[in-house]
Amino acid sequence: MITLASDFGTPYPAAMKGVILSRSEARLVDVGHDLPRQDVRSAAFWLREVLPEFPPAVHLVVVDPGVGTDRAALVVRAGDHALVGPDNGVLFPPARALAGDGRDVDAYELAVEDPRSSTFHGRDVFAPGAAAVHEAGIDRIDTLPGVSPADDVFEFTFPTPDRREGGAVGEVLVVDEFGNAVTNVPGDMLAGRETVGINGESLPVVPSYAHVEPGTRVATVGSHGNVELAVNQGRGEEAFDVEVGTRVDLEWD
Repeated sequence: MITLASDFGTPYPAAMKGVILSRSEARLVDVGHDLPRQDVRSAAFWLREVLPEFPPAVHLVVVDPGVGTDRAALVVRAGDHALVGPDNGVLFPPARALAGDGRDVDAYELAVEDPRSSTFHGRDVFAPGAAAVHEAGIDRIDTLPGVSPADDVFEFTFPTPDRREGGAVGEVLVVDEFGNAVTNVPGDMLAGRETVGINGESLPVVPSYAHVEPGTRVATVGSHGNVELAVNQGRGEEAFDVEVGTRVDLEWD
């Protein structure tokens, strides 16, 4: 199986699929092609949440604002999975989630030889690479022609909240399609609480959006396990006037 995830929208993913199917009989599964445009960190967050639900697979990931520069093309082996994409950090949060238990991941560099285009490495570099990894087998990545160990890769981690007496300071990591502002504050910090102070406002802590009337602002814990700022049937990022990176101050009521 090869999964595909990108910020391309359409029709560019079809070209990547055509390249793969000309080289492999792999089953192709779209994770989605509406990842936040050129937003590497948000893409990495969502892929970290989604990809561990898959059985062993090769995951093609293209969110690549540095396309056409000297950034490397990578294959990252993570347990029974492999990820193929640009060396801009997007591969490593999902790779570490796929590897699990703090296990190491192995990164390899793909040779890039005269791609047809300097602006579409998804088609010209990563899709052929994903097909090659699938056909060779994930445990044989290091035997592929043009593949070598990657000695220096770009990697990032997500910020953690600052726990303080009487509260915590976090930030908004991502905003989902419903406008829910997902913070880096772990949900267990709200355990047993009926209300919480967020940026000076006391909010009800609810198990899901529909536990309050439409239009009500709430704090809840999303499926990812983090605290969300949300509005039942509304958009939390607008109601709270926040965006990715906005500081979030929590106070225990």
